Amino acid sequence: MSSTLFRTKKVEQSILDTEEPEHALKKSLSALDLTVFGVGVVIGTGIFVLTGTVAKNNAGPAVALSFVVAGVVCALAALCYAEFASTLPVAGSAYTFSYASLGELPAWIIGWDLVLEFALGTAVVAVGWSGYIQSLLANAGWEMPDALAGRDAADGFGFDILAAALVLVLTGILVLGMKLSARVTQVVVAIKVAVVLVVIIAGAFFVKSANYDPFIPPSQPQEAGGELHAPLIQLIFGWAPANFGVMGIFTAASIVFFAFIGFDIVATAAEETRNPQRDMPRGILGSLFICTALYVGVSIVVTGMQHYSKLSVDAPLADAFKATGHPFFAGLISFGAAVGLTTVCMILLLGQTRVFFAMSRDGLLPRFFSRVHPRFKTPYRPTILLGVLIAIVAGFTSLSELAELVNIGTLFAFVIVAISVIILRRTRPDLHRAFRTPWVPVLPVVSVCASLWLMLNLPTETWLRFAIWMALGVVVYFLYGRGHSRLGRHEETSVGEVMKPRRDAE
Repeated sequence: MSSTLFRTKKVEQSILDTEEPEHALKKSLSALDLTVFGVGVVIGTGIFVLTGTVAKNNAGPAVALSFVVAGVVCALAALCYAEFASTLPVAGSAYTFSYASLGELPAWIIGWDLVLEFALGTAVVAVGWSGYIQSLLANAGWEMPDALAGRDAADGFGFDILAAALVLVLTGILVLGMKLSARVTQVVVAIKVAVVLVVIIAGAFFVKSANYDPFIPPSQPQEAGGELHAPLIQLIFGWAPANFGVMGIFTAASIVFFAFIGFDIVATAAEETRNPQRDMPRGILGSLFICTALYVGVSIVVTGMQHYSKLSVDAPLADAFKATGHPFFAGLISFGAAVGLTTVCMILLLGQTRVFFAMSRDGLLPRFFSRVHPRFKTPYRPTILLGVLIAIVAGFTSLSELAELVNIGTLFAFVIVAISVIILRRTRPDLHRAFRTPWVPVLPVVSVCASLWLMLNLPTETWLRFAIWMALGVVVYFLYGRGHSRLGRHEETSVGEVMKPRRDAE
């Protein structure tokens, strides 16, 4: 039985499956499109909030170094993703990579994880976007009815009509074609990056060098705790991270790391890239470099405009501009955040539908969902199904407390991909690799250790939810996926063909 659970799908077979007319996605993306996707999903509201919040609570002005550390950790994972995405340019990202190296059950687990994490992330972001839009409407003197403003605003029935509408509109764009999605993303990301650059340039004129003193504030050890909301490493070992000081830089890095989550979604579009061997590494690594530079720039500006100890927690960058007497930029920041969340939502939905599509094409989910639209060549069935479900969830549910599940799911994918690179190097050294991760196995091992360290810093209750989620996925695999696997059925057919002549001979 264990041999069937860990049966692997050959790289050549995965690529061959992409050529089936009814299950083939249209190749239309360039390196620029991929880079824009990466920037579009990483740069969201966090750049305007997280930078100042972490500076005040964890690292002071040295938060800029924290972003560099987090960027390096992401780069380790990005190099592993770049090798796989260029060698195996098939939809599904970590799911497809692990199917080729670790086996079917691990692939199912990571696929199940990614589909649900992306769905949850899309709903959370849609609700956040709705909040920004409602705030902007309120500033203009127009209030949303409580019944249509979401669960938090209503006493009885409450439905977040804006969040649901956003998801449905983005679903329609994704159905109409990847190139249209890329063009919409390019326009929105251009606006978003322009706002960030204006904030950085304008803020630079209000920087006071005295606010950088001290650049690395004195260390403040934290008291260890044992509740479920405490980090798992704290619950197990009784160890609590220090704030400020040199160790505070690394503590902050474990927090700001989550601002980078999403760049790996670029890999889900490998099958729809015209020249994946060349463009996937450029898109993944290029978007990560741009995002790191923008985060560092904003963190330097916000800590230079106002002393880190005086920064607000809810809207540090906007309030820093208000404190210097420039409220116009505070409104610009709110506009940039609202625009930014639009692309984050769309690209999360994009990644989710591609993983779902890849799993259904392999038979682990119903094959009904693996047929592409005859005209647009998009996986329209899973896109519509998941889009409608997420719109309903976003409309009826307050999901802020579940947002950390997105983080642990992505870090889990990082671990799987890094391990898969090592395994495939050993099992298939003959494969042509247009991009090779340097220093294998050392670099992937370091990537695994860094990701596990960040996972251990997540709350214990997040680990419990994650474990329940994964256990449910294993049950679904044994009830449906294992029996409908195309790879499993192909092996049964092959065995039957080999055995039949022997029976005839007898």
